[in-house]
Order: sequence, then structure tokens, then C-alpha cells
Amino acid sequence: MERRNFMQTLAAGLAAGAAGAAPAGAAASAALASAPSAGGERAYLVALAQKMAEPVLANMARGTLQKHFPLELSPTWDGRDQRVSYLECFGRLMAGIAPWLALPDDASGEGRTRQRLRAWAQQSYANAVDPASPDYLLWQGPGQALVDSAYFTNALMRAPQALWEPLDAATKRRIVAHIKGLRRIEPPYINWMLFAAMNEAWLLSVGEEHDPMRMNVAIRKINEWYVGDGWIKDGEAFHFDYYNAFVMHPMLVEVLEVLARTNAPFWNGKPAELHAQALKRMQRYGEHLERFIGPDGTFPPIGRSLTYRTAAFQPLALLAWRRQLPASLPPGQVRAALNAVHRAVWSAPGNFTQDGYLTIGFVGHQPELGDWYSNNGSMYIASAGLLALGLPESDPYWTAPAQDWTQKKAFAGHRFAKDYPVNY
Repeated sequence: MERRNFMQTLAAGLAAGAAGAAPAGAAASAALASAPSAGGERAYLVALAQKMAEPVLANMARGTLQKHFPLELSPTWDGRDQRVSYLECFGRLMAGIAPWLALPDDASGEGRTRQRLRAWAQQSYANAVDPASPDYLLWQGPGQALVDSAYFTNALMRAPQALWEPLDAATKRRIVAHIKGLRRIEPPYINWMLFAAMNEAWLLSVGEEHDPMRMNVAIRKINEWYVGDGWIKDGEAFHFDYYNAFVMHPMLVEVLEVLARTNAPFWNGKPAELHAQALKRMQRYGEHLERFIGPDGTFPPIGRSLTYRTAAFQPLALLAWRRQLPASLPPGQVRAALNAVHRAVWSAPGNFTQDGYLTIGFVGHQPELGDWYSNNGSMYIASAGLLALGLPESDPYWTAPAQDWTQKKAFAGHRFAKDYPVNY
């Protein structure tokens, strides 16, 4: 019965998508262009999530993403197999929107959109690992596959009941086999260690055989690289960029969550204590991120991978979704600050192509900002800034009165909290 209902939903969604994905996308674009209104922060982000997701998932569910997704490569592209772009696009998109798709169905317009996108996402997961599908992803390619497989599995970890459990047995077997097959890639001693750890944590979370060494070594190295006050080095060098947001804090915390929940062995360590420490450190880093947000929602354009746009605020969005914001960051303040960020970035023209796909850029289309590994599929990590959509509309995060954030208070001459380093 469940399988038949899923297939009926998918068939209806694909039929609508074939003729109606563009109108729906147009509706999302109109919502994004509309003037802000009181209490409209959620509606704005829902429209943004739909605009990002609909062209990707509507096509991939039909097996036509690789046919219709126009590749854009950085001017300094390093020459690797361009097909890595499709795994980047799908995996990164899903990691950001998975909590939103996991909300219960309802009869609202947002609820119907989620139901349609969820059905497309489930079929897309099936196509991603089916060698007979035109949208079979590049699992046997270069090392980049390890990176984006971690976002692919992170989405399944964030929304197991919505994305993993409904999949058919053959698709599940294929996903597990492909993820285990990526153990052939030896991650360098940088942020990549967490990608290997994430895959093993996901395997553990679904009861599959896993390699504890690939988790344990990553956790130990990340803790060795912690430099204090919420900041982590990326390997032996410190980089002043947003990789603490893109990878370090979220993946470390989520890997440790699985270890603590399953009581998995960690040599003589205590995963629950390590998780509590990592969470506190991510909360501290979140305080820094909040202070980066200017009165108008702008933030410092620093470091590598700047074209990942609003993924720079993944830790704040993750903490909000988990209801784990520190006491120093009230929900109404974080919501208002992140809303300002999203509007500062996404209100600019050029972020999307005419066909609705993301472009390379920071605010608009700026291909010259791409790094040697950048393609337009890479840009879909920006969806990580939307994790708070996983909270229902009735949650205090959405209903609490908006509050000014730190820089808005400071530059208006109002009282704001001073900032001191921490020693955990």
C-alpha cells in the first residue's frame, strides 16, 4: 500500500512537473521578488527552497537532469571529469532541504509543495544509483565523489523517515554498496576526513557494517586542529574562511551524535562527552557568525568557496533547527538576522539562470569568483542556510517577535552584549 501510494504521488507530481514545474518556479520567483511583510520570513525561505529544488528534482526524478542541467565551470577549472557536477548538485541540495521535506504532510500550499518535492527526491535517490538511469551519478570517478557522497548521506541522516525508509530494497542495497565503495578514496588530512566519517556514521545509523577507524581518526584530528574560541583549522594551516560552517562544525557534531546515540566504541573516548563539547564549540562559532551580519544583512566576503553564498550560516541554521541556539542568541534575533542575509544575497539578479539553475557567484552571477574546483552544481550547498525550515510554522523560532541582531543594535547606538573568548 505504501509503495503504491508513493508511486501514485510520484506519477502525479511528474505529470504536473512536466507541464507545471515552470509555473511553480515562476510562483516561487514572484514570492522572492515580493516586498517583505510582517511574519513573511518563512514564506520567503519556502519560496527560495522551492526555486532551488524544483528544476533539479523535477528533472532528476525523470532521469533528465544530466540532459537539461547546463554546466557552468569556473574559469580556473582543473580539468577533472565534469560529471562530478551532478552529484554535487543533488547531494548538496538534499542536505539543505531534507529537514523541510521531513515535515508532516498537510493541505497547505507549502505542504503540497513538500509532498511533490519529497516524491521527486525519493525517485531521484533511486535514479542516482541505478546504472540503467540516464541520471546515474559518477560514483567511480575522481576523489570529489567522496566529498559529495557525504552530503548525499547527510541528507538521509537528517531525514531518515522521509528519504531513506520509503526507498525500495534494491535502491537501499545500491546506495549502501556505492557508499562503501568510496572507501577506495583516501581522504587527505584536511576537512575531507569528515566526509569519510559522515558516510561511516550514516552506515552505522542505518544498521550497516561500518568502519569505525574512518570516524575515530577524523574526530581526533579535528579536535587536534581546534585553535580555540570556536575556531578549527583545516589541517595544519589556519584559513580565515567559512569552512568551519561548510564542513567542520556541522559534520563533526552530527557524526558524534550518531556515535553517542548508538553507544558505538570510540577507543577509550566517550562520544557523549565529545558531542557535548563539539556542540558548545559550534554554538560559540555561531555567536561569531551572528556578529558578522551587518545591519543590512551583508557579511564579510572572505576566503575560499565564497560562491557557496548562504551556506556560510549553516551552523546557525542547524542550531535553530535542532532548537540548540545558545541563550545569547534568541530565536527571534537569529531569524531576523538570517532573513536579512538571505534577502541581501538572493534579491540580486543573476543568482539563477533563466531555466532556474544556480549560477557561480556570491551575490548574482560572478563566475570569476569560482575556485579551481567550482561548478554550478557546487553552488547548491547554499541550501544549507535553509535548515531552519525543518521547524514547523508554529515553532517559536517562527512565531517569536523579531529582534535586532548585534550589528544592527551596535550601529544604531543601542545596547548590545560585549564579546569575550571561551576556553572550551
